[in-house]
Amino acid sequence: MFKGLGNIAGMMKQFSDMQGKMTEMQDKLGKLRFEGSAGGGMVNVEANGQQKILGVKIDQTLLESGDREMLEDLITAATNQALDKAREGAAEEMSQITGGLNIPGLDEALSKFNPNS
Repeated sequence: MFKGLGNIAGMMKQFSDMQGKMTEMQDKLGKLRFEGSAGGGMVNVEANGQQKILGVKIDQTLLESGDREMLEDLITAATNQALDKAREGAAEEMSQITGGLNIPGLDEALSKFNPNS
């Protein structure tokens, strides 16, 4: 009568283990740092493995130039570079945790998972 309950309990344990690993992964990704730069290092943007921008540094001479359009372009370029590096770093970490297995939808699930919400 209750033969299927053992399978359900096993699946629930696997799900709980996976949630624990996802929380651990998010914590680890939050500690990773990636930097993007543009304009010969005049603009630097730092992002973490969760693809959140942590900081922007702009060389004083660039600020003094008064060229707003160039500054906007350099910030955009440096930000995109930092986020690209963060995505690549997160993918590397993910492959280490999953043992190189390509689990469909896992990247998307982790990108939506926030243990602090």
